[in-house]
Amino acid sequence: MKYRNNNLYVENINIRSLSNKISTPFYCYSFDRLKNNINEFKKNFSTINPLICFSVKSNNNLNILKIIKNFGLGADVVSKGELLRALKAGIKPQKIVFSGVGKTPDEISFAIQKKILLINAESENELKIIQKIAYKKKKKVNVGLRLNPNIDAKTLKKISTGRNEDKFGISDKNFIKLLKKFHNSKNINIKCLSVHIGSQILDYRPYSKMVSVIDSIIKKTKYKFDYIDLGGGMGIDYHLNSKKLDYKKYSLVIKNFLKKHKVKIIFEPGRSIIGNTGSLISKVIYVKSSLKKNFVILDSAMNDFMRPALYGSYHRIIPAIKNNKVIKKIHDFVGPICETTDSFLSLKKYQKVNENDVLAICDTGAYGIVLASNYNLRTKPAEIMINKSNFKVISKKENINKIA
Repeated sequence: MKYRNNNLYVENINIRSLSNKISTPFYCYSFDRLKNNINEFKKNFSTINPLICFSVKSNNNLNILKIIKNFGLGADVVSKGELLRALKAGIKPQKIVFSGVGKTPDEISFAIQKKILLINAESENELKIIQKIAYKKKKKVNVGLRLNPNIDAKTLKKISTGRNEDKFGISDKNFIKLLKKFHNSKNINIKCLSVHIGSQILDYRPYSKMVSVIDSIIKKTKYKFDYIDLGGGMGIDYHLNSKKLDYKKYSLVIKNFLKKHKVKIIFEPGRSIIGNTGSLISKVIYVKSSLKKNFVILDSAMNDFMRPALYGSYHRIIPAIKNNKVIKKIHDFVGPICETTDSFLSLKKYQKVNENDVLAICDTGAYGIVLASNYNLRTKPAEIMINKSNFKVISKKENINKIA
């Protein structure tokens, strides 16, 4: 997104003009940014040549998944629905890994049927279910074991996944025990050590610790894994303060690891691929002034974009047209839902805002539309893909008569 003569553009599309054609709120994505993010990720790890499995939970739009597939990426899925969507997008089963702590027997059976690359198991009971279903199907299933390395990535508590108190993965002691118990199974082939320590990580050092723990486990067990799935969690710069993950240092850590262990690396990036490609375009319904602040009431709400209410996450809000008339008064940007948490951002000053002004909530490509709901019987917004001077509706706004 860039300003030209104080008008906000996504690629070559004027956002204010687009809002006259597409009913707000709507999500818009930049094809060019998506392409650059994928190519940059590949470049950062080019000497490692990993299998990159896009995290479908971050954005499951079918058109976006088709684009991602065309750039050679696979998929990381956490439900049967996501697996179906990835297959529908044309992603090959051999490039799909199935993660998650609570896979049902039906989901496991379907994944086995589709011959996906890996089912990443997270408990002994899950391994038993996989083995039981595989036995009935007379199959030998490729499985990953997800290790919980007890590493705090120092991000938001609600998106931490690698500590002992988190529900994910298997402790190192239980990991070794299960490896011994199932490595001679006739129906399970343990091919992968999987790990994921959290999300929105901007410091390579937690990853370095994670790789050290993996190295230690391999040395203790002397087990030959074909794959090491390092998960995702790479963060993006929501604040525009230039704090970014040092991919060179992370890549060096992995290269040193690969000197000792001949394995194929798998990554599961989501946010780092799609996060900064998207914005939620909203219109101001009312500006409600009180003694201490202005409430800027938008037509988008927490049902459209849940992250600020759910995590207290920060997302910049910028105007479609700059007027350079700064008002030094607290501005609370809120939605119309009957919840105090239906709030996006509070700023000490902002440009003068009028009713019907168009604003963009930035960096909403990841965990935006996928968390949308019909709370208050509101319709989910449309999604638009912008490519240079063209735009395409890749998901229509819901029809109120079909949900009410």
